[in-house]
Amino acid sequence: MKETQNGEKSAGTIPLIASLLLVLLCLLWGGNLVSIKISNQGIPPIMAATIRSVVAAGLLWAYALVMGKEVFVRRSDLRHGAVIGILFGLEFLCLYWGLDFTHASRGTIFLYMHPFWVALGAHFLLPDDRLTMVKVGGLVLAFAGLISVFGSRPSTLSPNFWIGDMMALAAAFFWAATTVYIKKVVVTRDFTHYQTLFAQLFFSIPVLLAGWLIFELDEPLSLNVLVLGAIGYQCAVVAFFSYLLWFWLIHRFPVSRLTAFTFLAPLFGVILSGLVLKEPLPLLLWFGLILVGAGIYLVNRPAKFVEQD
Repeated sequence: MKETQNGEKSAGTIPLIASLLLVLLCLLWGGNLVSIKISNQGIPPIMAATIRSVVAAGLLWAYALVMGKEVFVRRSDLRHGAVIGILFGLEFLCLYWGLDFTHASRGTIFLYMHPFWVALGAHFLLPDDRLTMVKVGGLVLAFAGLISVFGSRPSTLSPNFWIGDMMALAAAFFWAATTVYIKKVVVTRDFTHYQTLFAQLFFSIPVLLAGWLIFELDEPLSLNVLVLGAIGYQCAVVAFFSYLLWFWLIHRFPVSRLTAFTFLAPLFGVILSGLVLKEPLPLLLWFGLILVGAGIYLVNRPAKFVEQD
């Protein structure tokens, strides 16, 4: 490996095993919204999001304890941990609740507008991460894809589907705000990946708990094996295992190269929505997915590395 101009280690290509792990991650993330639609059938959505954060935070704490890692941030950094946790909580409040109104296939595409919100926010807030012509091209493609997805309205959508669509877009915005805040503030502090993830999970709990108490306290539970399996998948597989695997990868490879794979997540999400949930997948939805996927790739496409002797 050689060093880039900013000191980042890079390889000409990502090894095959790492590439396969990235595809696995995208498959797991693509299945996340499908599992949320399933768990929403028996658990009120915001309550499910609360359970997810509580269980995943507990699993992360136990794992870190065994591995000898610290998950709690220093007292002087509590405010930063609280900010990313609140943003994280708002993201999943919007996502879980929004999927009560719209299809998982649509929600997946809207959620993965995240890289474009990040690109816009970074342009104004991060001096070393400006928009380029390639990124602008990606933004244009994504916007066209967004219009296409909005235009695909199968008859099985509820009359209030637009509420779910907007909430999924809001979730993407809060996800991007979390990312930009971490890039702007948290990376300048002495935070480990364990501490960052634990802060997101732990400090999101009050936000989600308040949402459940305010909006869903009287809603009943209807538990079965499928619902319990779906919530278990969200807690253990996505919020705990997949995030730890992602952090393991970004600790070893340039994140700019890893994120170029994320266009696969909405692709898997749409395919699984059709296969598992039997959602209709009209042509305009596929067209929008292609445009958004191409936009994600352009926005995240790794820059050419300048090697040093």
